[in-house]
Amino acid sequence: MTDDLAPRALAVDLLSAVLRRQRPLDDVFEARIAGSRLEGRDRGFVRLLVATTLRRLGQIDALIAGVLDRPGTLKPAVEDLLRLGVAQLLFLGTPAHAAVNTTVALAGAEPQTLPYKKLLNALMRRLGREGGALIAAQDAPRLNTPDWLWTSWLAAYGPDGARAIAAAHLIEAPLDLTVKDPAEAAAWAAKLEADILPSGGLRRGAGGAVPDLPGFAEGGWWVQDAAASLPAPLLGPVRGRLVYDLCAAPGGKTAQLAAAGARVVAVDRAAPRLVRLEANLARLGLAVETVTADAAGWRPAELADALLLDAPCSATGTIRRHPDIPRLKDAADVAKLAALQKRLLAHAVTLLRPGGTLVYTVCSLQPEEGEAQIAALLAEGAPLRRHPVRPEEIGGLAGAITAEGDVRTLPSHLGERGGMDGFYIARLVLSSG
Repeated sequence: MTDDLAPRALAVDLLSAVLRRQRPLDDVFEARIAGSRLEGRDRGFVRLLVATTLRRLGQIDALIAGVLDRPGTLKPAVEDLLRLGVAQLLFLGTPAHAAVNTTVALAGAEPQTLPYKKLLNALMRRLGREGGALIAAQDAPRLNTPDWLWTSWLAAYGPDGARAIAAAHLIEAPLDLTVKDPAEAAAWAAKLEADILPSGGLRRGAGGAVPDLPGFAEGGWWVQDAAASLPAPLLGPVRGRLVYDLCAAPGGKTAQLAAAGARVVAVDRAAPRLVRLEANLARLGLAVETVTADAAGWRPAELADALLLDAPCSATGTIRRHPDIPRLKDAADVAKLAALQKRLLAHAVTLLRPGGTLVYTVCSLQPEEGEAQIAALLAEGAPLRRHPVRPEEIGGLAGAITAEGDVRTLPSHLGERGGMDGFYIARLVLSSG
C-alpha cells in the first residue's frame, strides 16, 4: 500500500470500530497506532481525519444522502470510505484530486468495495462541485447533534443555549495545560507560546505531539481542560490535610491536590487506569497513595478532611475533545450512570469527617448527572449544606455560577478563546453536629 493510502486505510478501520463496533476512538486509536509504522505527522492526520468525520457526521451523511438515488443503501464499508473522503474534500481542505483519488484507490484495494469504485468516483466529484453550496444551506449544529442530545439540551438550556453548545462542538478543542507551580505560569507560557487563562491554566492551539513540548519530560505541567481544573481548588487549602480522590483516574485533579500539598489517597476501580495515573504523577515528581477499589463500597480506616468525587458519567461535556461520544452513548446510558452516581454520592458522605468538604463533579451536560443528583441528595436529608462557589474562585467566570451557588460550565463559555468542557460542580460541607 502506498504511503498516502496507509493512513487513510487505518482511518477507515478506526471509523468502523467506532460506528460499527461501538469502541471509543481513543482506545482503538492507541491500540492500532501502536502496531502501525506510521510516523508522527501521519498519526496526527489519522486522528484528525477520523475526529473530523465524527464531528461532522450528520452533515456528511446528509450530503451523501442528497447525491444518492437510493439513500441508505450503501454497504457499511463503502459508506465509511465515502464519509472519510467527504471529510477530506469538504472539511479538511484536502486538494480535490487527492481526496478523490485516494478514496477510489482504497476502494479498489478491497474485494468488498472494489465494485463501487466508479460510484465513489462519481459521488466524490459531484460533491466536489456542489458541496460548498450544499454546506452553506445546512444547519450544522443541529445536523451534527443526535436527537436524544438535542432534546435534552433544549429542555435544560433553551434553544439558544442548545445551539451554542452544539456549535462549540464543531470546533477542535485547543490544548489546555495545568502548571505544577502556579508561580511559574508566566515562564511556561513564554516557553510554550501559550496564553494564560483566567483560571491560571495555559492554552495552546490544537495539534502537535504533547511529549515533544518543553516541560513535558521535566514534569512542569500536565494536560487538563480549563473546566477540569476548577473542581480540585474548591476544596480550599489542603496542605497537610487528608483528601480522598474517588474515581481518580486519569489523575489531573489528583495532581492538583498533590501539588497543593494534600495527603492524597486516589481510589479507582480500574487497575490499568491507576497505573497510568501513577506514571503521570511520577513524571511530575508527585506522590500519592493509590487504592484499586470500587469507590461505592471502599471503607478506609480514617475519615477524610476533604473529598473529591469525580463521578463516572456520560462525558457529554467533553464532546469537543471526544466527538465519538454522541455516537457511543444514549439516554439509557445516562439513566444507568445516574443510578451509579447516586450510590457513589451517598457512600462518599460516610467517608468524610464532620465539618469536612465534599466536591462533587461530572464532565456531563446532562442535568440528571449533575444538578439533579445534588438536589436529590439534599432533599433526602443528607447532613450537608451547600458552600456556594464565588466567581473569583473560578477565574471570574460569573456566568458559570448557578442560582444555587454551584458551577455549570458550558462548551460555549470562553467561546472567544476556544471554549471549555461542560462540567457540573457542587461544593458541600458535612454538618458538625
